[in-house]
Amino acid sequence: MVFPGLRVLFLVIFRPNMLPPKKEHATIKDSIHPRNLHRERYDFESLVAVCPELKPFVILNKYEDISINFFDPLAVKMLNKALLKKYYQIDFWDIPENYLCPPIPGRADYLHHFADLLSKSAGHYGLSKIPTGKNILALDIGVGANCVYPIIGNRFYGWRFIGSDLDPIALKNAEEIVAKNKVLVGEIDLRLQNNPNHILKGVLNQNELVDFTICNPPFHSSLAEAQAGSIKKLSNLKKKKVEKVTLNFGGKVNELWCPGGEERFVKTMIHQSQEIGKNCFWFSTLLSKQDNITKSTDLLEELGAIEIRVLPMGQGNKISRVLAWTFLSKREQENWVKTRWQ
Repeated sequence: MVFPGLRVLFLVIFRPNMLPPKKEHATIKDSIHPRNLHRERYDFESLVAVCPELKPFVILNKYEDISINFFDPLAVKMLNKALLKKYYQIDFWDIPENYLCPPIPGRADYLHHFADLLSKSAGHYGLSKIPTGKNILALDIGVGANCVYPIIGNRFYGWRFIGSDLDPIALKNAEEIVAKNKVLVGEIDLRLQNNPNHILKGVLNQNELVDFTICNPPFHSSLAEAQAGSIKKLSNLKKKKVEKVTLNFGGKVNELWCPGGEERFVKTMIHQSQEIGKNCFWFSTLLSKQDNITKSTDLLEELGAIEIRVLPMGQGNKISRVLAWTFLSKREQENWVKTRWQ
């Protein structure tokens, strides 16, 4: 006979040696933007209900929480597929093997913080709301095979998008995503960047206007640096040394690294933005390194940027920032708002 009290005593004494103590998680992630649909912990039951393909990847983790193995690229991809279906009504979404599979909450945060910047710009000239709808046209530099920024921006704010990329395979996949989702058809225009030395040149037509650009630049300067960074990150997460890396979020060469890394990429982008400074209200890019903020703002001031903004963002322990700038004078900004955003 097993006495219940003895069983409880056994668990109290021996459980700490069997399982880690159960983590207490906040119901709401305060570091995430208030409009972000992903502030709460993932509801895997409802996600599996809309995307049954996710079910085989749902597990009970070492803390006895329902989750997935975030070190498994296929599990992460299925989670993204479920999130896009549940929150953005995307029925078809897929990416080729080894292509970047971005975290949805972080991508959404960039767009929500940028919507706040648009709102502040509009508010200076009498428009007391976030500019939304088809009048707003954005350029996603490096749209990738996943097409996530245009999907979220269009489905949440109604913005139209141009997506550019150097990789024809990535663009072909993004085109398939758009074509197989009726809600996206006619909302996202995908364009191939033919010159690897160009970022903005050759994407927009001479007199074409866009309201803002977004960009997730390659952070590393070489494949070796990208792998070393991933090994360090995984070692910290797993609390043990990792010798070989499997990228859970994937990423091809042009998505993860380029000659000169983030610093050179953003420097090139800033110079090219000056050349088409009157074609866009706000240029912007993510920056991962604090040192590059100072270098970039110094260059922008040298080139005559009228306004420069740094938008801080944070997801958990990760801190990132968006650098935004405009070459439009105050009068040009006012005219832009009154002719395009109202």
